[in-house]
Amino acid sequence: MSGFTQLLRRNHNYRFTWLGQIVSEVGDHFNNVAVLSLAIEKTHNGGVIAALMLSRAVPAVMAGPLAGIILDRFDRQRIMIASDLVRGVVALGFILAISRNQIWLLYLLSALLMLASPFFTSGRSAILPAIASDEELHTANSLTQTTGWMTLAVGAYFGGTTVARFGYPLAFIFNSLSFFFSAFCIANLRSVHGHFRAVVRSLDETKVARPWHEYREGLAYMAKTPLILGIGLIAVGWASGGGAAQVLFTLFSELVFKRGAAGLGQLWGVAGVGLLIGGITGNYLGKKIGFETYKRTVFFCYLLHGGAYIVFSQMRDWKWALFFMGMSRATVAVSSVLNWSNLLRHVEDRFRGRVFATIETMNWSTMMLSMLGAGTASQYFSVRAIGAVSGLLSSSTAIFWGWANWTGKLPEPALAPEDDAVEIHGDPVS
Repeated sequence: MSGFTQLLRRNHNYRFTWLGQIVSEVGDHFNNVAVLSLAIEKTHNGGVIAALMLSRAVPAVMAGPLAGIILDRFDRQRIMIASDLVRGVVALGFILAISRNQIWLLYLLSALLMLASPFFTSGRSAILPAIASDEELHTANSLTQTTGWMTLAVGAYFGGTTVARFGYPLAFIFNSLSFFFSAFCIANLRSVHGHFRAVVRSLDETKVARPWHEYREGLAYMAKTPLILGIGLIAVGWASGGGAAQVLFTLFSELVFKRGAAGLGQLWGVAGVGLLIGGITGNYLGKKIGFETYKRTVFFCYLLHGGAYIVFSQMRDWKWALFFMGMSRATVAVSSVLNWSNLLRHVEDRFRGRVFATIETMNWSTMMLSMLGAGTASQYFSVRAIGAVSGLLSSSTAIFWGWANWTGKLPEPALAPEDDAVEIHGDPVS
């Protein structure tokens, strides 16, 4: 933990990024709990939850490639601010869905919210190596991911209790304000170059843009780097069960354990605590283990992740269900921290926007199919049976990763060139 505090104390740019992340992500989870609880309260239909998840996944998939191209071509800071401002306005619109009792508004507003999201989330990943030094990068990545999971625990729990005690409008108002606060924080980032654009070798913003050519260029870069492609593909493998799990959270809380909005908040909260523990563990391991041990660790983490989720899905006691949910999330968090740190070290700056946006798009695309499958299956099969299949699918990614590693198909690539960085790493130069 001392590494986290030292990073926050000495790095001005990262400190502001981190503060904005905390508030905006807590607001996100207020929104998630409120929207899903409102939908199930009005319809009592698992298919509606799946449809809501899809209304969020489809726009993210559609926007991902464009977001990657734009982030690699223009000032990433300005793009992130614009994303926050748009989402802040959209988030207020959810109040209309309550007053007019129109479920279709939840779909529309969810879609608009997620359409703007990849421009921020991929931007934050792309900008991280430029605001953290090489020595700080693993710690910065670990803290960013750990903070995301901490806000999941806090945001989901307090989101559930806030909705249960004060109703839905307060959750939506807080979500909106959180985006405006995030925009303020990102606006406070400083660069000695006066901008946060990538060093460009193949792209030239003075020329006519060729979006499809530029996106294919990013795909070709991933394809020729086995580790980067492998990390993207195991994200797909996880999402094959992870998408269903997103739908099942609400169904387990509302229909299986009958805990309502408060129970949904507890479930997401415990998941967040597990992720937090895993993030801290991943930060420690990332500083101690070598590349070969890293690959083996990822293999075992995915096996444990899916196995614990299968056990969770069969539990009859609420407390034990929460325990195994926490275990499942802790193990996947370890692998996530290790994988993302390796991406940040090895992906060249000129490709970061496209690489991170592509992986996010691949992830969302698979989750979309998984959500659709879970929502459809919920009409015919028990929630517990679907949960077991979901855990099995998430674990399957370990098999492919293990095979690629043991057959020598995941060599360590060269580190990203140091001259890619164009922003300052610590406090601004006076």
